[in-house]
Amino acid sequence: MSLSDAAIPDEPSPYELLSWYAEMGVTEALDETPHNHFAEPAPRAAEGQRPALRPLPGRESVAVRPMAAAATAPDDAALTARAMAREARTLDELKEALAKFEGCALKATAKHLVFADGNPKGRIMMVGEAPGADEDRIGLPFVGRSGQLLDRMLAAIGLSRKEDVYIANLLPWRPPGNRTPTPQEVAICLPFIQRQIELADPDILICVGGPSAQGLLGFTGILRSRGQWVEYDTGSRRIPAMATLHPAYLLRQPLQKRLAWRDLRALKAALDDKK
Repeated sequence: MSLSDAAIPDEPSPYELLSWYAEMGVTEALDETPHNHFAEPAPRAAEGQRPALRPLPGRESVAVRPMAAAATAPDDAALTARAMAREARTLDELKEALAKFEGCALKATAKHLVFADGNPKGRIMMVGEAPGADEDRIGLPFVGRSGQLLDRMLAAIGLSRKEDVYIANLLPWRPPGNRTPTPQEVAICLPFIQRQIELADPDILICVGGPSAQGLLGFTGILRSRGQWVEYDTGSRRIPAMATLHPAYLLRQPLQKRLAWRDLRALKAALDDKK
């Protein structure tokens, strides 16, 4: 069979290609012409005109979701988030507010809003960092390998996600390539998770991983700060809070599970004391 007779694979659709670039963390389109990013910006288009989008080289132009968040100043976005979060009176209203919020650019590259899972009336609320690939695909937090390990960890102290624990993330949208959220992204989304904690009103707050511990409790250095009980002000009352290691870290560093086990035993003891 000659080369010309060989089957030529179908070209990926523009949507699939764009999704793959986003998955790999690509945020800019490059072409063969060099651009001086330090030069003075070009004059703005006249009012009512929108600049044309430059397609990727070798590909036809495709329609993309407008990134309204990119045009929103971070301070304005944080103020809008604070106002929208405060107006929400229930968890369902807060989820609807997040779905309408356009102040975070991560929304444009994520497949799903990942709001929460578990029992909203559970005594424990766990807050992780941000959705991963599996969470983004399914729309629920902690459903990949990390989530499976978390479920086994909870079961080891007699707890279950469905009955005892309410689970959310510091950011409800996945950062491209699973990168660590930027301080700006955390600041913009923080009012929503703070309001989520207030509305869920748990007895105990567990911050899972460094970014969550830093964003909500002000901790730096998760290995130094994990296992320490502090008070978290929900806005209506003060509750015990503790940081622990993220299951994704434990999958990479299995010897550190001994530290996580100490945290779990401390959590179990705190629950027993509050009965």
